[in-house]
Amino acid sequence: MIAYVEGRAEERTENACLVVTNGGVGYEVNLPGHSLSRLPARGNTVRFFTCTVVREDSLELYGFDTWDERETFLVLISINRVGARTALSILTIFRPDDLRRLVAAEDVLSLTRVPGIGRKTGQQIFLELRYKLKGSPPQGEPGILAGGGVFADVLAGLENLGYERMEALSAAKKVLDARADLDAGQALRAALKTLAGGRK
Repeated sequence: MIAYVEGRAEERTENACLVVTNGGVGYEVNLPGHSLSRLPARGNTVRFFTCTVVREDSLELYGFDTWDERETFLVLISINRVGARTALSILTIFRPDDLRRLVAAEDVLSLTRVPGIGRKTGQQIFLELRYKLKGSPPQGEPGILAGGGVFADVLAGLENLGYERMEALSAAKKVLDARADLDAGQALRAALKTLAGGRK
């Protein structure tokens, strides 16, 4: 199994990056949305922990920024009815620590925010994550569930726009602590104003 790839970013598609190694081998690596949004310019070095998924009609490579994310992907695809694409969609919205917080908070419904996951499938995934997902949610950091689904939406939106995680967490928490009644769009706009003001 290919577990790590490093090389230059050659091309980018909607869901993947073509990574060309120093030896001249090119790998098409499928990535979560947050990794895609942070890809450097063509020709720059990228590195991913990877997982090879073999099916009857294809062989695909999935890449992750951290080993923890790769291991969480393996947990997700071990769950019945969760394929690699669904697992990647889950990790686009929830990082491994976010999933740990979700499980700790007994929040089944948040999983239904992932495209293609309904209540029944969400419950199944949640139940298996309780037993398979290793580690505990970190302490001292604002929880992904602190502001409910809106908080998670704002956090994901800011990260997709290129903001660092702690910067995005701080802005999202500040906005929703002040106005818990905002919807995701309103909160995202407010968070962007907060971040823009802080960079002046």
